[in-house]
Amino acid sequence: MNDALLIDRLQFGFTIAYHYIFPQLTMGLSLVIVVLKGMYLWKRDERYNNATRFLARIFAINFFVGVITGIPMEFQFGTNWARFSKFAGGVIGQTLAMEGVFSFFLESSFLGLFLFGEEKLGKRGHFVSALLVFIGSWLSGYLIVATNAWMQHPVGYQIASDGSAQLTSFWDLLLNPWVGWQYVHTMSGSVVTAGFVVASIGAYYVLAQRDTDYGKLFVHVGVVTGIIASIIVLFPTGDQQGKNVALHQPVTLAAMEGLFKTKEGAELTLIGQPDIEGQKMDNPLHIPNMLSFLTYNRWKAEVKGLDAFPRDQWPDNIPLLYYSYHIMVGLGTIFIAITVVAGYLLWRRRLFSSRWMLWILMLSFPFPYIANTAGWMTAELGRQPWLAYGIMRTVQGTSPTVSAGNGLFTLLGFLGMYFVIGVLFLFLMIKKINHGPEKLLYET
Repeated sequence: MNDALLIDRLQFGFTIAYHYIFPQLTMGLSLVIVVLKGMYLWKRDERYNNATRFLARIFAINFFVGVITGIPMEFQFGTNWARFSKFAGGVIGQTLAMEGVFSFFLESSFLGLFLFGEEKLGKRGHFVSALLVFIGSWLSGYLIVATNAWMQHPVGYQIASDGSAQLTSFWDLLLNPWVGWQYVHTMSGSVVTAGFVVASIGAYYVLAQRDTDYGKLFVHVGVVTGIIASIIVLFPTGDQQGKNVALHQPVTLAAMEGLFKTKEGAELTLIGQPDIEGQKMDNPLHIPNMLSFLTYNRWKAEVKGLDAFPRDQWPDNIPLLYYSYHIMVGLGTIFIAITVVAGYLLWRRRLFSSRWMLWILMLSFPFPYIANTAGWMTAELGRQPWLAYGIMRTVQGTSPTVSAGNGLFTLLGFLGMYFVIGVLFLFLMIKKINHGPEKLLYET
């Protein structure tokens, strides 16, 4: 790997990981806002309406920072990855353009109406604006996932005489077999983030003994949302996406699971450290036959290990891929445990007197961000060494005229700029949460 390629990958990895902090909350929060607004129309309880106003401002801050941090990524296709853009632009340019022209404008336009047009729109019109923000947000997610799905499993294209990939079927691109489960898995993960953030805010209010009516409402909504979404992330979406990887990228599955040798009745490794030189797992804790069962629904099914594939097809960084995958799965399991226990206490009407559980909910909000980032890293590290799986290697996609020095200079610039943006974002979020929904009610 030459230095310029390493810097280009670090820069794109940093900018997209930083950017994804924000849309993963807005996509999930848009659904929560629609549910709360619908509850207001049903129950005519002003608390639900004011809760949507409060969460809409949290949504807006995340949305605008997400836009700011998302713009540089698209320019990087032309600056750092020019050869990939020339090769794949005729395919993925379709979905990227649609995301900008259709879903982004739908979401941003109706967000403005939702934030500032409540009196003009009326109760039902305001609900419709919230619903359209949700549709725009989730449509944006679909088009981005469809773009990534083509890179994971290229379909609906042909190689033109100039060597570029050209789209032959628009519907094959949108209905890629890779898209469905990856999309539902991704969006469920965003709802987990929203559920934990809402529950965390609510737990803070209850523990601080301020805005307690809203605090209890946020905890209730966040816990119920978290239970449903956390289970969906595990099954069926996580299970089916794992089967997708086994079908289309078996070498990736082997690396994710730390399976070096092809086996019948392959074990599922829970804990261990991959030893690449020795091609074995150190200090493994595993469940016999479980990987075969989860992958092929048969206890003694053969699962291909890394030894079944040429070394040049192995993912570039197997340890990081392995740990990212296990962090994602481990945290996902913890989310189910936390929300189920909190849900049980809520059902028994003991949650709000169980300060230990409220503290857990309040302090848990960063972990869905870590899990979603680890999930993204799993998908992208697993695809390596390919930019478009099986047809273009990562080393072939860089810009030949951009040196390592140029890339390092801009990477340092992004680090500084995003640090400032992060500080401003935290300041605005803390200020908005401390302001509270009660004061918002009195000001409206």
